[in-house]
Amino acid sequence: MSDMKPGLFDRVMQQSALRRFRRWAQTARTDDLRSLRRNRTAARRMKYHLDELLHVAESRLALPVIGNQATPVPFDADWSWRPEAWCGPLPEHGIASVPSKSMLGREVTLFHDCQQSELTLRQLRNTSAEDLAAYGLRLDVFSFDGSYLSLVIDLPPEAAHGLKRKHLIRLDAIVDLERPLEIFGRLNVQHGPNTEQIVRELPPSDRNLVIEFDLAYTKLNEKRVEKVWIDLIFENPEMSQVVLRDLYFSRRPRAEL
Repeated sequence: MSDMKPGLFDRVMQQSALRRFRRWAQTARTDDLRSLRRNRTAARRMKYHLDELLHVAESRLALPVIGNQATPVPFDADWSWRPEAWCGPLPEHGIASVPSKSMLGREVTLFHDCQQSELTLRQLRNTSAEDLAAYGLRLDVFSFDGSYLSLVIDLPPEAAHGLKRKHLIRLDAIVDLERPLEIFGRLNVQHGPNTEQIVRELPPSDRNLVIEFDLAYTKLNEKRVEKVWIDLIFENPEMSQVVLRDLYFSRRPRAEL
């Protein structure tokens, strides 16, 4: 037995148990009552553990896969990306009474000017089999005495590499709102000492949101692009909850006219 490969002994035991229970099932109608009672007790014990295994396994296997970067991006996209907060567990899962400029992970920062913060920001596990993202972010706003609230997502260097005025940058999001809320997306592209900005409103009536930022209408210096980030700006957010179930970005060249 010492020469067996790891796991072989377990497989032999499983096959033996399977044959034993199969035999008991086949002889259940003819066994004496004492044997039948003993076999029923053993089967009930086994059934408890099997049911527990199946319950946990089916629940976990139905969840979106951690680390998934699959995104339904346009076929001609030359770059796509989902931030880490939507891919896997963060070291810090949440922040209460969030101070301004607080970061959750390495790419998400919350900005506000409240005198007293009654905001919470928390990562949560997506549980729907329809979700591609393994995690989401939930923002809870209670009393709000500030004038602005924004969630900033820093895009990676790949988003800035080779960025041209002919590019469209697209934001896809799945958003659950507790009540109707105006949300704006602002693209920021730093090039040298200047920053180009494009603001678009997210469609208010849809759960699956798509907006595109067309760089053709900017004065972007293509040779000096340094950094790209997105602001999600929430208007009048008091007493509201926003759950960003998914968030991902893509970049594609505009069709030639």
